[in-house]
Amino acid sequence: MAYILNIETATKNCSVSIAKDGETVICKEIAEQGYSHAEKLHVFISEVLKEAKIDFSDLTAIAVSQGPGSYTGLRIGVSAAKGLCYAINIPLIAVDTLEILASAISVENGVIIPMIDARRMEVYSAIFSSDKSKIRDTKAEIIDEESFSEITETIHFVGDGALKCQEILSSDKFVYHPEIIFPSAKQMSALSFEKHKKNDTVDVAYFEPFYLKDFLVLTKKQS
Repeated sequence: MAYILNIETATKNCSVSIAKDGETVICKEIAEQGYSHAEKLHVFISEVLKEAKIDFSDLTAIAVSQGPGSYTGLRIGVSAAKGLCYAINIPLIAVDTLEILASAISVENGVIIPMIDARRMEVYSAIFSSDKSKIRDTKAEIIDEESFSEITETIHFVGDGALKCQEILSSDKFVYHPEIIFPSAKQMSALSFEKHKKNDTVDVAYFEPFYLKDFLVLTKKQS
């Protein structure tokens, strides 16, 4: 029996779940404009453990969304996961944020393109087949009228980055799923369990989130 604590903080959604053998037992999450991750994350962790009627000592591993996504959100989630893993001496599992988002939809054909909003018309995206195999690596890209023109099959868009593309990418091959906006720890359950079964873990001391782009600190010019 494997209990895994899943933590997803890569976007505006602060999401935590407990999974038993790959099945979500309980999930707590909230998506707010102001990014309430710092205030909510540890509260949610305590609540899901209590509602699942388990303790930290019952956990087999902790899984965290590795990015890409919000710099601050990723730092909060990864720091919490690493601290807990170190304290209770259990493995850390890293899960691709875009794969989490792609796993929220089931389609019989075409491809799935999860998109996380970056800024302006830029998104973080990857391409997955209908069976959720990744067929194009993650990258940051600016969306224009020619984006994904090389793909002839149906394209299913999910994520908050897709919401701003509807006016630009409007041909019949583009199908939008606006009900799927943010990645959730609910979708991490099966993914983290598969990694656990393969002993696919990361080094607690040295693991860093996948930011994809450098974090820039803007300062005022000196007069």
